Amino acid sequence: MNQHHRNIGANERPVIRQLDDAAANRIAAGEVVERPSSAVKELVENALDAGASRIEVDYADGGKTLIRVRDDGYGMTAEDLPLALSRHATSKIDGSDLLNIHTFGFRGEALPSLGAVGRLTITSRAQGFDAAQITVAGGQIGPVKPAALNRGTVVELRDLFFATPARLKFMRSDRAEAQAIADVLKRLAMAEPFVSFTLTDVSNGKSREIFRADAEQGELFDALSARLGRVIGRAFADNSVRIEAEREEIRLTGYAALPTYSRGAAVEQFLFVNGRPVRDKQLIGALRAAYMDFLSRERHPAACLFITCEPERVDVNVHPAKAEVRFREAGTVRGLIVTGLRHALAQAGHRASSTVAEATLGAMRPEPGPEQPPRIYQMDRPSLGALRSSYSAQAPTSPPIFEEPAPRFDYAPSARAEAPAPAEPGLTEKPLGAARAQVHENYIIAQTETGIVIVDQHAAHERLVYEKLKTQMSENGVAAQALLIPEIVELSAGDATLLLDHAEALSRLGLTIEPFGGSAIAVRETPAVLGEINAEALLRDVLDELSDLGDSQLVQARIEAVLSRMACHGSIRSGRQMRADEMNALLRQMEATPHSGQCNHGRPTYVELKLSDIERLFGRT
Repeated sequence: MNQHHRNIGANERPVIRQLDDAAANRIAAGEVVERPSSAVKELVENALDAGASRIEVDYADGGKTLIRVRDDGYGMTAEDLPLALSRHATSKIDGSDLLNIHTFGFRGEALPSLGAVGRLTITSRAQGFDAAQITVAGGQIGPVKPAALNRGTVVELRDLFFATPARLKFMRSDRAEAQAIADVLKRLAMAEPFVSFTLTDVSNGKSREIFRADAEQGELFDALSARLGRVIGRAFADNSVRIEAEREEIRLTGYAALPTYSRGAAVEQFLFVNGRPVRDKQLIGALRAAYMDFLSRERHPAACLFITCEPERVDVNVHPAKAEVRFREAGTVRGLIVTGLRHALAQAGHRASSTVAEATLGAMRPEPGPEQPPRIYQMDRPSLGALRSSYSAQAPTSPPIFEEPAPRFDYAPSARAEAPAPAEPGLTEKPLGAARAQVHENYIIAQTETGIVIVDQHAAHERLVYEKLKTQMSENGVAAQALLIPEIVELSAGDATLLLDHAEALSRLGLTIEPFGGSAIAVRETPAVLGEINAEALLRDVLDELSDLGDSQLVQARIEAVLSRMACHGSIRSGRQMRADEMNALLRQMEATPHSGQCNHGRPTYVELKLSDIERLFGRT
């Protein structure tokens, strides 16, 4: 029993009281309006429910001092306005059925909640009526007044949380809140390609357009593709496949990106249920499962998917913010997503990545079954003496081609490929053997004492660079090299904010950045071990990592995740022709480096085939 209860006397039992409307609305606001972007979501959804074809959103100081939403929808009359500010008053449902919901809103909480924690002014004009205005501040509703407005509604929310100052302490920076507002509006814009959206920052008396998407025309899929190109980017639209599937009257539509377009973080996964943006763990899990055979665990699929079904088959009243949903037939929905996506990716043919074989030999030739005895050949395995003679014949007479430690790789592409020089006999006794050839400018074939090794040069070197970066970081920070001319990278305002918020930590990783006016970033130093790299590509990969990590992971885990992403930029590329000494140096470094058997994305860096495996492949026993 707590101290408070112990102090209550026998005759002082607590009395149950009815909370007044102002207190009830402030409590409701705690659920519905978490931050400025929550207010924008509620107001824009109201505008869409009102049949708007054009929606304009203005904000100042990340939405903390001003949020204004203007629409050209049906509007409200002078009689409607006080009701709109009454709790649980709504035009969306009649209260008889909480499952048959065809609108975004239905709880009747948003406007009274906003009026309870900020200064809210609603100006509206319904067709055939005069315009009217009402104001509410901290729950105190003023009188309805005449106003000037051509059509639709303008909702203006100033000084959010002034009535609940404790909530203000939980606000993030203006830039972070502004980014959240943009994210909310873009998600809603994806679901409504035939509606125009504009987002403008009006902080400090200046007007700066942040996002604009004019109404699209034509057939739904064409309009959706064009809208996704505007919101996510043309790269997504150009590298995605159309999704259209149905099962038991539940429909799945949208676009999913090819596996080759995968992202380093779950930053381009957009899911909608009956047009409502949701962040549902079950749906995201199904999306992940659909790509399981196509992507390594470190890569994330990109998709924009719409699930449409009868409203009675999904409960959107699970959470006040309506971000989670509950399907009556959850298994059917999951199966529809997995099979619908896999079918579409398979139809993409050569555009889609091929899956990694589970077992190299299994992919090449099935094992003989009990009813199929192995074939017998007249030739037997060569004797050990014959093997030694064979190795000697292939061995060089020249001295070793490198001395430990292995030389640092030359990152400039060779002018021409060189045939591998014969390696000294001792190299075949090493775990990864002696390099014999490079094929398709990416795979090193090495001969070992007991077979051959096939190495993916890019994947292998990526792991080596990563381990070197980790070692440097743990000792005294990653060594940086200054760029002769700083590279200027243009980013979105949100991405620039995220990078600058981590600038100090990134400098310890050898990546020094500074603001360069607007949302541009100047890259002044890059990690020396990466050599000459594309700074913009590096920044965008680091952004992917930061977007996905948040603050939930330990500092060390966050640092290693970013280092892993950086390592890819310093590794030997596929298509890079390597000399014999470089190939052998890579093999020796792999032998000396922990975890070199797999790259940073969970894929193997080499495959080893024993002579017995190869002989079985060719039917020898």
